[in-house]
Amino acid sequence: MAEIHSIIAADKAHCWHPFTPMAEWCAPDHEPLVLVEGQGALVWDSHGREYIDGNSSIWTNLHGHRHPRIDAALREQLATVAHTSFLGFTHPRAAQLAAELVALWPADTLTRVFFSYDGSTAIEVALKMTAQYWQLRGNPERRRFIAFESAYHGDTMGASSLGGIGLFHDRFVDWQFPVVRIESLDRLDTRETADVAAVVIEPLIQGAAGMRLWPRGMLADLRAWCDRQGALLIVDEVLTGFGRTGTMFACEQEGVVPDLIALAKGLTGGYLPLAATLTTERIFEAFLGGPERTFYYGHSYTANQLGCAAALASLSIFREEAVLANLAEKIALLTRLLEPFKDLGHVYEVRQYGFIAGIELRENPLTPYRVDERVGARVCLAARRHGLLTRPIRDVLVLMPPYCITEAQLRAAVDALATAVDEVCGAAS
Repeated sequence: MAEIHSIIAADKAHCWHPFTPMAEWCAPDHEPLVLVEGQGALVWDSHGREYIDGNSSIWTNLHGHRHPRIDAALREQLATVAHTSFLGFTHPRAAQLAAELVALWPADTLTRVFFSYDGSTAIEVALKMTAQYWQLRGNPERRRFIAFESAYHGDTMGASSLGGIGLFHDRFVDWQFPVVRIESLDRLDTRETADVAAVVIEPLIQGAAGMRLWPRGMLADLRAWCDRQGALLIVDEVLTGFGRTGTMFACEQEGVVPDLIALAKGLTGGYLPLAATLTTERIFEAFLGGPERTFYYGHSYTANQLGCAAALASLSIFREEAVLANLAEKIALLTRLLEPFKDLGHVYEVRQYGFIAGIELRENPLTPYRVDERVGARVCLAARRHGLLTRPIRDVLVLMPPYCITEAQLRAAVDALATAVDEVCGAAS
């Protein structure tokens, strides 16, 4: 226990946590949860308490902690080399991973893969690639991006330009890319389009907006609009990619192939930071020629060997363990388990797409809770006492567990949320 006190003291003295009010975190009476072990859909803290990982370690972990196949792949890779430069060099894992990612799409569609670190950088790549593409094509007037209200695409400067959540992005507006934000497709036909470089969207569901669902067919309609206007379509599948909506990619559900797609989070099964931006041969060919056409963008750990090894192992799990087929049954079970929430007092709406669920709390149907009440955070803290770890989006409770979660664990997770809502918001009305 003395060692844990030392760790907490060092953390409070030196660490700066993302999206965390640090005055509260560093307060003397606050004891941070120190997570020290994981197995499958479970994690344990420094006191030996067990929790269900209800948000897949911030939406990343697909197959569970310490999956033997991914563990073995990393050990095998460590026996050779951990990392080598991808700038002017290559290695077997990156080439194989790129080929396998391309093979997940229809032939001759998305054929090129640019590796980076995380969702933000995958989007950053897509934006800069798009901007340079139109310059190289002799259409520099196409420099404006269209994004959607309540969107979230990351926190690097280009990615944050797209964001429609003021809390995250408003203070940086003077440094951002030229972006027009719209609420729906109806707004697209009301503006001049000759300067539009690309439209960027989270397909089927907006994550940080509170798991807000798009109307069915909207993505296909957007693809058709981009085709008519000559604009590119950039799809952000950082959240939805690799099975979260029930298919490998959300785009599949509406038969859409984008011009560029950003992948991250679940790419390595939640083990290591690695991202990929896939694009078409048409876009790639615009960059061929002299040095002035080179895409001058990259990172030190691009296509790092350990990350690629983990990603390849994750894809092999999909193929050899019937992940998507088994997931269909769990999605149906989750739908049934969430049904009683609709009758709970203070539950305004239950939103689900695939293995993603958001439960929105309100004081009453017309009145959201005040921000300073922090009801969502309080419910998640209460759920922790019942063995569930998750994190809200304001007053939307998120449940997005690893695919390996058992039926009993999934029932326990939903029960923990229901109990926590009752404890914080009062009995059902």
